[in-house]
Amino acid sequence: MKILFISHSFPPILGGVESQNYNLSKYLKKLAEVKVLANTKGKSWLPIFVPITFLKALFSMSQYDACLLGNGVLAPLGAVLKIFYPAKRFVSVVHALDITYCHKKGFLPFVYRHVNIPSLKRLHKLIMVGNFTIDEAVQVGIKREKCVFIPNGVVVEDFKENHTREELSKLFGEDTANKKVILRLGRFVPHKGTSWFIGHVMPNLPEEIVMIATGYRVKKRTAGDPDNFEKCQEAIEKNNLQKRVRLLPTLPQRDLKVLLNTADLVVAPNIKIPGSSEGFGINVIEAGACECIVVASELEGLKDAIKDGENGFLVESGNAEKWVQKIEAIFSAGDDFRKQFGVRAAQFVRDNYSWDKIAGRYVEELEKVINK
Repeated sequence: MKILFISHSFPPILGGVESQNYNLSKYLKKLAEVKVLANTKGKSWLPIFVPITFLKALFSMSQYDACLLGNGVLAPLGAVLKIFYPAKRFVSVVHALDITYCHKKGFLPFVYRHVNIPSLKRLHKLIMVGNFTIDEAVQVGIKREKCVFIPNGVVVEDFKENHTREELSKLFGEDTANKKVILRLGRFVPHKGTSWFIGHVMPNLPEEIVMIATGYRVKKRTAGDPDNFEKCQEAIEKNNLQKRVRLLPTLPQRDLKVLLNTADLVVAPNIKIPGSSEGFGINVIEAGACECIVVASELEGLKDAIKDGENGFLVESGNAEKWVQKIEAIFSAGDDFRKQFGVRAAQFVRDNYSWDKIAGRYVEELEKVINK
């Protein structure tokens, strides 16, 4: 089987989609012949990348059995290529924002609603990263039978490392030996719930529980979710949490691994925001790979990523009291409980989310489409 894989965003650009596209292409190459056309220069390069890539694909698609698109942004490219190559198969990975973006207000969402969504409908198969994404797709008129759920994967060996509490203290800015450190990973955007957690949960937790939030900020005038970093700062100041909460945007990968391998608890307190959503939540899987306990909102794609009691715990989104109770219960259970649960969570991740297995599922679905 020969696959042409096209990604609109690829490392060295950092992010969940970029990591997913990179690892998907890497592990697909172990199972099939794969040619990658990827944008490695960021969103600003897309107006140049798309037409150049279209021409490359137009003159080379005859050599491949299928074209796999990295996400819904490239759906129009696939829909047009399908006209020139009706015997080939065109498939797209679809993240939640690839669907929910069309509900936002403004010119770009309007164009997306009338161009990208119809283009997704014309493709042969849509590989959704979460069941929530499938439900959202059905609501905009995409046939459910065209969709299949395959979760994001993780390379456990890329995350599990040995780091010390001293390294964690250095990042936090003071000694954490007698503290319990909560870690929040992910972009500083509203639906991630970071500012909500700082303002509604942290003030009600014991003083020895502190928090680090890290992720990249959204640049101004960027399509998609708005930046929420300043709201996080305001929540810290309003609740006098300057000594207990640290915001560390855009950390290098090495520092992220220090946090993942030394924090006491990882949280994903997502909240419901119209027009935005969590398609899956790869950060909570990466945390599980590092033997961390994860507490996540029982919301959207997080319900696919976290199996309650297996690799983390689910809590009602936006219910501060329930969040406080769950966090205090975990810390009250003791270090042995957290260590034992973390080991089980890491094994659960290996069994269900390793890229070897996820790539195999992609190949199975692509073969079905090709043979059909």
